[in-house]
Amino acid sequence: MSAEVRVDTHAHIWGPAMPFWSRAWKRPDYAYTVETYLDTLDASGVDFAVIAAASLFGTYNDYVIRALRQHRRLRGTVIVDPEIGMYDLEGMRRDGVVGVRLQLFHTDLPDFAADGYNRLFHRLRDMDMHVHVNVEAHRLPSVLDGLRPSGVKVVIDHFGWPDAEKGLDCPGFQAAVRACQDGMAWVKLSGGFRRPDQDIARLFAQAYVERVGTERLFWGSDAPFVGAEGTVTHRQTLDQLGYWLPDAAVRAAIHRSALDFYFA
Repeated sequence: MSAEVRVDTHAHIWGPAMPFWSRAWKRPDYAYTVETYLDTLDASGVDFAVIAAASLFGTYNDYVIRALRQHRRLRGTVIVDPEIGMYDLEGMRRDGVVGVRLQLFHTDLPDFAADGYNRLFHRLRDMDMHVHVNVEAHRLPSVLDGLRPSGVKVVIDHFGWPDAEKGLDCPGFQAAVRACQDGMAWVKLSGGFRRPDQDIARLFAQAYVERVGTERLFWGSDAPFVGAEGTVTHRQTLDQLGYWLPDAAVRAAIHRSALDFYFA
């Protein structure tokens, strides 16, 4: 283990011949296995990781759960039907599942007050699990408002996808900051290579540190960079974090926050 623990809180894995969701936005013609990913972590000097449920496979969480059972340096999130019962969630929790991902990008927002979702969020809260949200910045405020009554913890993907043109005035960014300050949410500084340029990612990373502190922030690589394969490496995503946040002590604190949140 490295002197300073590092945690990658956002990556996807899948094996060969897995069933794609009928509405998958991409259908990669390759596998990115847990063994390949663990080798990548070792090469980058990263100690622990969190597997984010990939919308490509819908509720087919089988491969991820088996990987979590086998490798205790991993945790993960899953995509589930909102009517999932307590016993199934408890079993997943024992296997290393720490949250449920809501992949809301380019989809109609569900009614979070409906019985199924309301029960799901309360069950997650009761089990000390979280809701893992991926949604466009302009819809993030309403999503957070819908989740707030349940008291469930929320982890926001990819900086909250803030609008680069609106900058720090972006309502989604401001809503994410408020949710962190209220003790409801945490934000992943992940997928920075998907931003228009690294200076934009740096602007928001530093703004989050200033406004919510390192204890509410995590870093994630978004490996294997679906849709952007060949344009970035895992090691380069770590280097990007160093560009956004040049202070090594700040980066170390962010990694410790992830270790405490996902592995304590």
